[in-house]
Amino acid sequence: MIDRRTLTKSLGAALAVSAVPGTATADTGRRRYLIRDGAVVTVDPVLGVLPRADVLIDDGRIVAVGPDLAARGAQVVDATDMIVLPGFVNTHHHMWSALGRNFVADGFPYFAAKRATSTLYTAVDVYRSVLLGLAELANAGVTTVHNWSNNTRTPEHADAELRAHRDGFLRARFSYGHVDQMPRDVPMDFTDVDRVRQQYFADGSSGLVHFGVAVRGPSQSTEAAFVADMDAAVGRGLPVSIHAGQAPPRIVDAADFERRGWLGPKTLLCHYVTALDSDVEIVARTGTKFSWAPHSEFLLGAAGDPRSALLRFRQAGVPVSLSSDATSIAPSDVFETMRLLPEVGFRDVLEMATLNGARALGLGDVTGSITVGKRADVILLRADDINLAPGGLVETTAVQASTANVDTVFSDGRIIKRGGRLVHDVGRIVRDARASSLRIRREAGGILTP
Repeated sequence: MIDRRTLTKSLGAALAVSAVPGTATADTGRRRYLIRDGAVVTVDPVLGVLPRADVLIDDGRIVAVGPDLAARGAQVVDATDMIVLPGFVNTHHHMWSALGRNFVADGFPYFAAKRATSTLYTAVDVYRSVLLGLAELANAGVTTVHNWSNNTRTPEHADAELRAHRDGFLRARFSYGHVDQMPRDVPMDFTDVDRVRQQYFADGSSGLVHFGVAVRGPSQSTEAAFVADMDAAVGRGLPVSIHAGQAPPRIVDAADFERRGWLGPKTLLCHYVTALDSDVEIVARTGTKFSWAPHSEFLLGAAGDPRSALLRFRQAGVPVSLSSDATSIAPSDVFETMRLLPEVGFRDVLEMATLNGARALGLGDVTGSITVGKRADVILLRADDINLAPGGLVETTAVQASTANVDTVFSDGRIIKRGGRLVHDVGRIVRDARASSLRIRREAGGILTP
């Protein structure tokens, strides 16, 4: 068995220099591991569920899956009475506002709180917020996140978010977005988008992070500004993400988007509660990616029955991925998210939380399943905890779990949680987030004043 204190110390030192944007990645935090005797839910269509099997990890890659593997020199992680899963993928998360989760109050919901505070975040604040969000995600078994940065106020803010990704250890897409509350008729300025792309992503990725753009949905901009934003993003060949609408009126006409060349595998639509059957068919036919945030759709969706909308997308063959939106709307607990989905089987919902999410971010060949050759983004759940005992069908048990059951998390072959504890300096992360939150609340005044 691994000594967690020794492991934490060595990994902490290695990871501190492991993914600095724009530099070569040091591999000193990776090891050769054998995850032994777990119930393995591979989410691989060929391998399926293995009631008792091993997973061999070498230099960050899954090199073998099966029972009784020989692995000379590997450090053994005993997975007896545990469920082994691919790490979860969150395809839509506004991480800059993680430290503002508690700005909401009775009579002061999400949008009011965002309007009162979004202009007050400094670059230091967003660094602290993104790092807080990454630690929370890792704790919950999320190994890949789409950081939908829809308040990228200055170049310094963008750099700060990327520094947080360097220090947060998770796989991610960073989607550079607009400045919150900017005038509706002003297009996004892509000057800094180009700077970030050249400085950090000239080779396509920076460590575990790749790059995209999050444009304002048509609800937040004039038609001319939105067209300019979309043409700028698509013209650069960047993955583009759009809030497609939860409330009337219908703001995304899929046929019009298709005519303009805006749909396809590089486009990710989120929400889209307003979609007509014709829109759903076009999304399916064009291979456009789709993210569904169950808490957000049910809390804010005012365009009819979100349940019906989700089922129509599934019936049309659209691979649905899952997300949490903002932390003041939903927790980063993927287990709770999975259990909110109606009429979706346990196997399907696990695929939505893992492989579908990886594919939605263009990472289906990299992560999302326990498959030989993929990177080792793997989590272990304690199946003998009181809330999961006495056990039973493995996939059912996995969906019924909670963050408290997440024992071990591998991100790209590095252990970032072991024995239920993160390698992050959680105390410092929380102290820094609290300081930023308190300052923002005081500056905002009114209902937010302590």
